[in-house]
Amino acid sequence: MNLFQRIGYFSMGLIMGIGILMFFLGGKKTSCDYSPNARVLKNIRIKERHFSPDALQFFTFNKIDTSTVSTILKDGDVDFGESDTRSNKCKTYYISGNTPSGEIELEIENCKEKATVQKVKFMD
Repeated sequence: MNLFQRIGYFSMGLIMGIGILMFFLGGKKTSCDYSPNARVLKNIRIKERHFSPDALQFFTFNKIDTSTVSTILKDGDVDFGESDTRSNKCKTYYISGNTPSGEIELEIENCKEKATVQKVKFMD
C-alpha cells in the first residue's frame, strides 16, 4: 500500500469519525471547562445568586443592571492571587470583567449552596 492510499484511508476514517461524533454530541450541551478559571466561573454560574446590600447599592447608583454579573461570570477573569481559595466554609473570589460602563471587579463569596456578590467596584 503506497502513501497516497494510506492518506486516503486515513481521511475516510477521520471524516467518518467526525460525522459520528457530531451525530452523538450534536444536541447535547457539552463543554470543556478544564482550566481553573473556567471551572470557578462555571461553579459560580450554576448556583443560586444573591447580592449584598452594598452590591445592590452600587448597581443602583451607577445605573447598571444586575444581569451584567451573568456576563462577567461567562467571560470574566478570576484573580487567584487575591482570592481566598483555601477557606473550608466559603471561598472568596475576585472576578473582573468588561461592561459598557467600564471594567468591574466583583467580590463573590462562593458557598456550597449559593454564591453571594459581596462588593462591586470599578477597576482603575
